[in-house]
Amino acid sequence: MSLPTTDKQVGLELGVTSLNTTSDGDKIANPKHLKKLKKKLAKYQKALSRKQKGSKNRYKARLKVARVHAQIKDARRDFTHKLTTKLVRENQLIAFEDLAVKNLVKNHKLAQVISEASWAEIIRQIKYKSQWYNREAISIDKWFPSSQLCSVCLNRVESLPLNIREWDCLSCNAHHVRVA
Repeated sequence: MSLPTTDKQVGLELGVTSLNTTSDGDKIANPKHLKKLKKKLAKYQKALSRKQKGSKNRYKARLKVARVHAQIKDARRDFTHKLTTKLVRENQLIAFEDLAVKNLVKNHKLAQVISEASWAEIIRQIKYKSQWYNREAISIDKWFPSSQLCSVCLNRVESLPLNIREWDCLSCNAHHVRVA
């Protein structure tokens, strides 16, 4: 299936606070499906832990826990499919950073947030949908200094520590905000 060609191009920056930020400046909020149902899940898991193993009531409680997990999974899948389809339909070219999500998840402080955001699934869906709709998806090397380059004049700032979130280009005075 092929869509009519368009001249729109977009770059994606996956993040923790906002799920992704496009090069157009659009920020898509992280829906946090797990966080919404966390209390309900904890309640059902607590009830499950109190049931006697092998009993009918334990079986019923286990189904309740499984239903909540299925709700979270379905909501996450639905959101990612709608988001990626919208991005691929609107843009001829999509560029995104080639992240090693497996390595990022090893950080115990960020693991749950990154997993809940499902970065790897978003990238996977963009890749196959761009092929399906005859679009182009480009992954940018993770060592490419994209946050240190001015998008207006391509001037590179040599030292830019992570604690500096906003900066002005010295040659063209363009204001830049780093996404996190």
